[in-house]
Amino acid sequence: MARNRPAKSGEAKIERGSGNVYADLGVIDADTQLLKAELVTRLDEIVRQRRLTQTQAAKLLGLSQPDVSRLLRGDFREYSVERLLRLLLLLGRDIEIVIRDPRSRGPGRISVEAA
Repeated sequence: MARNRPAKSGEAKIERGSGNVYADLGVIDADTQLLKAELVTRLDEIVRQRRLTQTQAAKLLGLSQPDVSRLLRGDFREYSVERLLRLLLLLGRDIEIVIRDPRSRGPGRISVEAA
């Protein structure tokens, strides 16, 4: 486990992350960006699992091949969470949204689980 500690001369400083790289980098809407990244990761896993080419995936998703390429490379800022969920539906996935009591005090959190 990384610890926050003073760096020795010539040594890189190691800081513990928050679990959200977008928040750590100061990105606006960091929670939303992390959620979208997790959804795109699931999309990529499904495309790979089904051994689809980007052209085949594009046809199923109603996108162009270059758009699929950009999306799977992590260029998803222009996509809404809703649109990414719809893409998962087009790939035959069921989506459940579960709202539960928080595990700790403070703001809630969003997570994506693959079954």
